[in-house]
This record gives sequence, C-alpha cells and structure tokens, in this order.
Amino acid sequence: MQTVLVVDDETDILELVSLNLQRQQFNIITAENGLIAVQLAKEKLPDIVVLDLMLPGLDGFGVFKELRADPRTVGIPVIMLTAKGEVNDRIAGLELGADDYVTKPFSPKELVLRIEALLKRTQKVKADATLRAGDFFLERNTLRLFLAGKQVDLTATEFKLLRLLVESKGKLQERDVLLREVWGYSDTTLTRTLDTHVKRLREKLGKHADNIQTVRGYGYRFTLNPAPVPPAP
Repeated sequence: MQTVLVVDDETDILELVSLNLQRQQFNIITAENGLIAVQLAKEKLPDIVVLDLMLPGLDGFGVFKELRADPRTVGIPVIMLTAKGEVNDRIAGLELGADDYVTKPFSPKELVLRIEALLKRTQKVKADATLRAGDFFLERNTLRLFLAGKQVDLTATEFKLLRLLVESKGKLQERDVLLREVWGYSDTTLTRTLDTHVKRLREKLGKHADNIQTVRGYGYRFTLNPAPVPPAP
C-alpha cells in the first residue's frame, strides 16, 4: 500500500482528498501546518506529497525546499495545489522542481488520477537512481552515501562494494563474486584487497559497521538487524 502525505490547512479538503484516496487503497497521512508536514515527511517517507501553497507555520514553497534539501526526501514526488488564476505560483513551483500542479477548485477524481500517473512515472526512476535500506541511503548516480541523513565520504570502490552488499540485503556475497564484480579479479585465491576495503568501510560507517557481517571462509553479507552469524554450511 502506497502512502500519500496530503498537506492543506482546509479541513474539508483534507477529508475530501483522503476519502477519495482511501477508496483507491492508498494509505493517508495529513498535515495542516507546513512545519508539521516537513516533520512527517522525514519520519514517514511517503511515496508522494500533495502540497498546498498557502499554509501556516511554513508555506508550501518553504516545505518543498526543505524536502529537496534532505537526502531522505529529495526524491519524493510532489504535486502542488495552487489557487485558480495564480499563474505565478504555478510557474514558481515548476521552476523549483515540483512534479505536477493542480488548481483549486479541483476534481478529486482528477487528483487521484494525477497521483497514480505520477507514481507510475517516478517509481522506476527512483528504483534505478537510489537505494534505501534502513538508515542507509545510497545515490547511485552521484556515488553518495547518507547515514541517518548525514553524508559519509566514500571512495568509488567503497561505494560500489557497499552497493553490492546492500542490493543483496540478507544474502551471503561470496568473496570471489565481490572481487570479480568490484575489482574485476579472476584469480581470487591470495588477495587481501576485499578484507582491507571492508575494514576501511566499517571504520567510516561507525556505529553502523556491524551491518556488514563476516561469514568466515565465505564472504560478507549486509543486514539491517546485526546478530551473530554462524558459518555458512
């Protein structure tokens, strides 16, 4: 079930939009204040945000900038709600990078269709460009890692190694596979390159180092729930 964060200070609009989205099996989160909307977006990480511009606390433009400035929410698509005839608001929203806009008053059915269409367009792009696992957020295009919202500096090799482990979350990655995929080695019998890079990577991950587990004699695995791992059979 996909989650929609609906942000509007008009209770009747929140209820109307929520009712129509629930009928289409969406999970709904609502906020009537811009500051609360930012907090909920960062905590709940919705699949899409429907954002009114006229909000108390922090207006819609401010909310949008906050979402785009945080690596956890930067990729969440946003549909802006603008007052009828406010062309400048629509232009400003699109220039900031809003994915779509709907003018008030609007048809709830049209809004639902726009949400569904936008989710379909962005789902594959998000899957290809980013990788999220717990507090780990990896940007494939920029080779950047964020842990709990804070960037961790990795080399390109360290990022590639971590990406392969995270992509196979919970599954053992054998030494020869990692050495072949990351470094292109064909003879993997003697090299200690992998162990050295894992050690450096763990040092950079700090308290998250245990998310990379050693399976002695076989390789490594990434897990969100670190626990003692018995040797593979």
